[in-house]
Amino acid sequence: MKGKMRGKVLILLIVSILSDCLIGCSNVSVLKNQDNSTTVNTVEEQDSTSANPAELFVGRMALDSETEKFFYGTWKVEKLLGFADSYNDASEYPTGQKIIDDEIVINKDWFSSDGLKNYSDYQYKLKNPLYEITMICYNQDDFYRNFKMDLPGINMNDEIKEIQVSDSSTGFGIPVGFLVVNNDSLILVLEASCFELKRVTD
Repeated sequence: MKGKMRGKVLILLIVSILSDCLIGCSNVSVLKNQDNSTTVNTVEEQDSTSANPAELFVGRMALDSETEKFFYGTWKVEKLLGFADSYNDASEYPTGQKIIDDEIVINKDWFSSDGLKNYSDYQYKLKNPLYEITMICYNQDDFYRNFKMDLPGINMNDEIKEIQVSDSSTGFGIPVGFLVVNNDSLILVLEASCFELKRVTD
């Protein structure tokens, strides 16, 4: 009788130990799966975020300090870069306006395009001009879609800022625009013509 009781107790003990082991293994498996799931989701979110390029900016914003540092100075018209797909007579296709070697002064408190000697329509002298970024393209494709220009020197991942110059007393923009490429090169835009500018002084 005692032997049978001991046998039953031993069997119950073994069953209890096995049950505890199985539950423990199951919990470990669940935790591992949860950890794996969390890791996978995090990686997928990071991949998705890094794959998305910066969005096109359209609006009005003041120049940032880095763009100001690059943009201000005296610039000389170096060469014709090209035209937009659609151009008017004022763009003087295919040679562009006669402004090579003319100069433009761009300072924080003074702007002068009076150096564009052959074109009174583009000659402005502005005290305390208003400089604004009106568009930022973060790649070549966005630039072409919005400006319809295929210009040499603009590459796939370049950042291109369109800068508008306005008379601060009236708020009206002038027909002399600029494109800043990577805060490294400056392009003058007149009508549908684009010219490369070279810095003369800071």
